[in-house]
Amino acid sequence: MKKALALFLAAVMALSLTACGGASSSTPAADSTSTPSDSTAAPTTGDVANKDKPLVWFNRQPSNSSTGELDMTALNFNEDTYYVGFDANQGAELQGTMILDYITAHIDEIDRNGDGIIGYVLAIGDIGHNDSIARTRGVRAALGTAVEKDGVIDSAPVGTNADGNASAVQDGTLEINGKTYIVRELASQEMKNSAGATWDAATAGNAIGTWAASFGDQIDIVASNNDGMGMSMFNAWSNANKVPTFGYDANADAVAAIAEGYGGTISQHADVQAYLTLRVLRNALDGVDIDTGIGTEDDAGNVLSDEVYYYNADERSYYALNVAVTAENYEDFMDSTKVYEPVSAQLDETAHPTKSVWLNIYNAADNFLSATYQPLLQNYDDLLNLKVEYIGGDGQTEGNITNRLSNPSQYDAFAINMVKTDNAASYTGLLSQ
Repeated sequence: MKKALALFLAAVMALSLTACGGASSSTPAADSTSTPSDSTAAPTTGDVANKDKPLVWFNRQPSNSSTGELDMTALNFNEDTYYVGFDANQGAELQGTMILDYITAHIDEIDRNGDGIIGYVLAIGDIGHNDSIARTRGVRAALGTAVEKDGVIDSAPVGTNADGNASAVQDGTLEINGKTYIVRELASQEMKNSAGATWDAATAGNAIGTWAASFGDQIDIVASNNDGMGMSMFNAWSNANKVPTFGYDANADAVAAIAEGYGGTISQHADVQAYLTLRVLRNALDGVDIDTGIGTEDDAGNVLSDEVYYYNADERSYYALNVAVTAENYEDFMDSTKVYEPVSAQLDETAHPTKSVWLNIYNAADNFLSATYQPLLQNYDDLLNLKVEYIGGDGQTEGNITNRLSNPSQYDAFAINMVKTDNAASYTGLLSQ
């Protein structure tokens, strides 16, 4: 287990070095994490050029999908450009630890066929997405199945791995109550549908059927990069077969399913992320310090503590922190669309006049974004006096989204959720015309 955790920490360090010239994209560093108290912009007006209007990237950080290197050109598009997301590596480690803790606590019944092998299957969301990569690495690091490739934990899917000889993983071992168990990743694949959409729940539901037919009672654990895919597999097979399933996002249906045997999930503090997405725009539009209502209390009393987020100045990025949701605490997370109480006060419209924002969701069918994130945004937009136009994409092409931004001049600010992390230029090019 110590070796596995060491591998995970090495992977985090390596990813950090490739992400942004040595700066970490997910772990606060003493010399790069700060309160952006010196950033005060001028209020926007109808005469502001589109290229100079406030812009927030959210959920998908502009980056190279192959290397993870941040796209600092996109993150520095103008002086009012930021990213809002969550600490992917901290959350990934939490998910892996949650699964490991469950296995340890339930070892007497977890090995369904008694063969001494804890077999698990893994649904991978998007092999080119930093968050998906981190979650795959987190599970493999915690369970001892990780192997290194080019100095980092390999996050590639293995297809099927009945004999334990796949190159992307290795058999792990766990010592529990004086007995040694083998841990094996029996199967994993990217859940991409025939049209090209990733993180696809229906594909995951079909995959678990195929895996169950191949492996049967060798499957002791189902792990997923998100709850959308996790719940699809839970409903299709693992619930009926009493196999604990672990996801990510703390979607309402997944949290409720913990009472029925869903193993657990991770809250990425979507309530904090949604607030930050719109709050950063509100501050830029008001021409006030960007930290207002974030690390510094605003005139309505809104403020966040450093227990739920941090800011990385080098990356111009806000990261929410994660919380494990299990049978012990799931009742506290039943309402996934409730605004975060410390930032729930209405702004005075006289001091903060209504402004218009164009905001897109990369895929209208994405369970987390459509069922959790967007409802939270819609709760916050009224509190922050923002009139937001919400655009839902098809999850496949940027053009399906950018074609509906034909007149950016009618908006005061933009919040963008790309289909692919490489494609920031599709949007900045449009705003620069």
